[in-house]
Amino acid sequence: MPPADKFWLCWLSIFVAFCFVGCDRLIPFRYNQLVQDADNKAARGDFERAINLYEAALDDSPRCAEIHYKLALLYDDKLNDPVSALHHFKRYIALSPNGPHAKEVTNSIKHDEIAALTALSGDSVIPRSEAVQLRNENLNLRKELEARPGSLRSAPEKSQASDASSKKTAAKKADRTYVVRSGDTLFSISRKFYKSPKRWKEILEANRKNIRDPKKLTAGETLVIP
Repeated sequence: MPPADKFWLCWLSIFVAFCFVGCDRLIPFRYNQLVQDADNKAARGDFERAINLYEAALDDSPRCAEIHYKLALLYDDKLNDPVSALHHFKRYIALSPNGPHAKEVTNSIKHDEIAALTALSGDSVIPRSEAVQLRNENLNLRKELEARPGSLRSAPEKSQASDASSKKTAAKKADRTYVVRSGDTLFSISRKFYKSPKRWKEILEANRKNIRDPKKLTAGETLVIP
């Protein structure tokens, strides 16, 4: 091979090597930039754009488990879409079964499987059978209380102390309130205060008179957190 050809071949090899090094550096840089941009969009409430950016960063490597977790929270807490959230929660477990969010994600999967069936069936947030059961329990409890006036009168001091204690407890609960923000759901509020979406029903019951549609909270309204 002529010396000139060897010279150009050598330079070509060096150029190709630098290209590979540059690509290796560019890929993580692009990944980090996409995730950072997505985080910023999510913080500003632009959830649709955040989802597009997160999805652009996905490559099915273990590092993407965290992205699946963030996507699941957006769908679950902000967009009230348990079907999509369920997909990303399961992808997180597949990529990081022992990850830092594994226990929380496992609980969320159980919850979202029920919520997804409810959404797909077109039923309300609370099944009718459960609503009837709660209503009957409340009626029975009221009847029991009304049927025992004598026992309450026979111990006025105890009753007064109990009333005072109840008022203190109620006042303490009433002091714990939360102002609904745009994009909030009962699931996200439950996750915020209890670190789990499973207690959304307690929040709903505590605010039954004020919440018109459990699926669509009104921004600016104040909720009592039990």
